[in-house]
Amino acid sequence: MSDNGGSAVGLLSYETLVHAVAGAMGSVTAMTVFFPLDTAKSRLQGVVNVILTTPMWVVNTRLKMQGVKFRNEDLHQTHYRGIFDAFSQIIANEGVGTLWNGTLPSLVLVLNPAVQFMIYEAMKRKAGRGGRKISSAKIFLIGAIAKAIATTATYPLQTVQAILRFGQYKSDAEGGGVMGSLSNILFLLMDRIKKHGALGLYKGLEAKLLQTVLTAALMFVVYEKIAAVTFRIMGMNKKLKH
Repeated sequence: MSDNGGSAVGLLSYETLVHAVAGAMGSVTAMTVFFPLDTAKSRLQGVVNVILTTPMWVVNTRLKMQGVKFRNEDLHQTHYRGIFDAFSQIIANEGVGTLWNGTLPSLVLVLNPAVQFMIYEAMKRKAGRGGRKISSAKIFLIGAIAKAIATTATYPLQTVQAILRFGQYKSDAEGGGVMGSLSNILFLLMDRIKKHGALGLYKGLEAKLLQTVLTAALMFVVYEKIAAVTFRIMGMNKKLKH
């Protein structure tokens, strides 16, 4: 019994407490110092993910559009028997590089979450100004607005991304590489505006907002709940009313 008591005293001793606090401070310091590197790593992971998955998205888009009746006579039907046949036909008829159509818009769209979080944090700080508590309902609303703004701001690029992936477009852009891709994007944006007006860049936006806004809003509410519990366990105050 005395051994158990001694173990308990040892566990709660001043020396143990000092080591625990020192370890916690070390972790916080390391996280603060290496956070920029972690952020850069996340962006790099996003770039690698885009490069590796773009061929699958190109094939996915082609298969989705198969069987669609086009009003534009310049567009023609494709006939793929499946994923592997689509890969084979695209490489044989259009070249391997076609599998990476839309890569540049996809790389730019990696910034979408950054825009979303920037708007969210700015709105949250404004809502909590003067020590005001922010309810979960307000967090939900702020998260929804932030995602809606980020999605609306980047949606024209998503439209161009889909056109590039589908592949059946005419472009006056010359050259290859980044400059050629940038010229293609600018040409398609201007061509879309010329044919359908500025609103033509936002066709299908309603469906995209329904798909992403509610998910993002719920994610922010869950995030704040988890953060509040974590801060409470750590003995820190977080001004968020649930």
